[in-house]
Amino acid sequence: MTDAKAEIEALVKELNYHSYKYYVLDAPEITDAQYDLMYGRLKELQTKYGYVPNDSPTERVGGKPLDKFEKAHHKVPMLSLDDTFSFEEALEFDRRVKKLLDTPSDICYSVEVKYDGLAVELSYERGTLVRGSTRGDGFTGEDVTQNIKTIKAIPLKIPISSVPEEIEIRGEIFMKRDDFIKVNQLRTAQGDQPFANPRNAAAGAIRQLDPNITAQRKVQIACYGFGFVSTIPFNTQDGLVSWLRDNKFPTPHIFEVVPNIEKALGVVKNIGKIRESLPFDIDGAVIKVNDFQLREILGARTKEPRWAIAFKYQAHRGVTKIREITVSVGRTGTLTPIAILSPVSIGGVTVSRSTLHNWDEIRRKDIRPGDTVIVERAGDVIPHVVEVLYRDSIERGAEFPAPSACPVCGSDVVKESASDETTEASAYRCIGLNCSAQAIGRLKHYVSRAAMNIEGLGKKTIEMFYEKGLIKSITDIYKLEAFKIYGLPGFAEKSVDNLFISIENSKNATLARFLYALGLRHAGEFVSKVLAVRYKSIDKLYHIKHEELVETEGLGDIIAKSIAEFFNDEKNIQAIKEILNKGVQLSNPDYKSNVSSEDVQPGLFGAKLPLDGLKVVITGTLPVERKRLEALISENGGKVASAVSKETSYVIAGDKPGSKFDKAKILNIKIITYEEFLKLMDK
Repeated sequence: MTDAKAEIEALVKELNYHSYKYYVLDAPEITDAQYDLMYGRLKELQTKYGYVPNDSPTERVGGKPLDKFEKAHHKVPMLSLDDTFSFEEALEFDRRVKKLLDTPSDICYSVEVKYDGLAVELSYERGTLVRGSTRGDGFTGEDVTQNIKTIKAIPLKIPISSVPEEIEIRGEIFMKRDDFIKVNQLRTAQGDQPFANPRNAAAGAIRQLDPNITAQRKVQIACYGFGFVSTIPFNTQDGLVSWLRDNKFPTPHIFEVVPNIEKALGVVKNIGKIRESLPFDIDGAVIKVNDFQLREILGARTKEPRWAIAFKYQAHRGVTKIREITVSVGRTGTLTPIAILSPVSIGGVTVSRSTLHNWDEIRRKDIRPGDTVIVERAGDVIPHVVEVLYRDSIERGAEFPAPSACPVCGSDVVKESASDETTEASAYRCIGLNCSAQAIGRLKHYVSRAAMNIEGLGKKTIEMFYEKGLIKSITDIYKLEAFKIYGLPGFAEKSVDNLFISIENSKNATLARFLYALGLRHAGEFVSKVLAVRYKSIDKLYHIKHEELVETEGLGDIIAKSIAEFFNDEKNIQAIKEILNKGVQLSNPDYKSNVSSEDVQPGLFGAKLPLDGLKVVITGTLPVERKRLEALISENGGKVASAVSKETSYVIAGDKPGSKFDKAKILNIKIITYEEFLKLMDK
């Protein structure tokens, strides 16, 4: 055990070093594969010998989803800073400081960037991280320890031996713009509403009840202050920053110490010049008295210290009037309210439209047509309404309600509650099959190889035909006329003939393939197969009840609800009938009059899926939501089992697996990691 313990501690030290190089210094020394090998070896030794150091990287993601956040009381209040918007106000701050200190001498200041994020406190006892909490009202925040631990830039253990018995480190959680764009791209692809800005995305990540979701978001932290400390090992702000850096904490991207207020304002000016080129959003710069003894003398007001100010840069803002509110329909069917504005110049750009994000936002800010509003444009972010400046009782319009029908196609609109975000609002979505706002995406899916397999209608061709008005809906595919296609780019006589042959061949399809081609939300190939096995023909799905579908094994409540909504929309039913009237004939060789779970063989369309006939059990904390993992297993032909038995094919084990892991070892069931599961999907 002694040798194993030594190897475990050596691996922990080595892995933490490389995490620091990668996540804090952005200067990796080894490849991801090399890191993964060491990490795998560490997990193996920890499992075998039962020894897990507190600062082991395996401890970063753990714990079950919470029902709610517990309250966290700050020993020393987390005060806010007094805002300053001009150099004259900053000079006045310097005069106040000198007056309170009764000195004519220059004051030494520190200057750092002010991140636009979420303030947090990291509490350490004997060098070990014991709690992470949000600022809250300054006196009481929320305990977000599990989520804080997923941020790999935060040390789980302070490395130096002379660490104070207790110390509370304060910093700002933020998200880089590139990572923000990627998060929103993923959310949009999954049909979720994008975040309004990086700050909301970072705050939403930290306030997740499930730490596994937080772990998937690339949030950052910059540490710049402290709360309670039993023994202060520094007496200046630059001493604190040096101490933080020595102990592997990330610190502000820009930090300088200057001899007087004039030099401090020079740094503020320089930060202002480069702020748009920084990889993250800032909303100002912070000027602090550098000496902690002087801070003690200066003290604090009720809500803010007298020894620091936040210099706020002027945002790209303008004042204008909302002419009307309309609705935009995204490519996944998400409805977004849009304010049509009287044109206003903001940062050199004329703005006439602004997103209102969602209906919860409209109600919260009480926004209506006719209101005079402040509109902000930051970087490449879509302009948004900050607040209502004036409400004219005469010109003011009525409240803008969420539509019950899609403004583009008239189909039903369904309300979807936020899936995993504690800070985001509910979304409204159009479920119309022939909605032109979603048309190109639906058309590309319908003709794809796994769906109706219409060769000659690739992505670029679909876009060209749509732009020229040849195809606006799925039905239009079967209305194409050859003479309108001849001569278009890529379409000579032979290619036109081949296209029409492929369209004609697609008219003979199985029900399972056709259902998949329709692109029902949350319904992949396996779900389409399940429906085909249970229902003899597509008309049996018209006006289907959610209660009936949810009883079908392999569907689940979310999928059943989505299918029921789709097949209870009259416009969708009419669109399907129009497609069938164009000669599309559906056979259903999969139908079973007496359905059992064993009747659903997921080798859809003759193609064997990776998990055909396999039973899979999940245990422990994994880097993805359990529901998403279960859906992935089902879509690839497997069946998710709740208990381990001799019939179990695989056990996917995450961090801190339970009794299922032990039983699998006893029964000699194959145990795999999430990463190994993903490799299995590629086979």
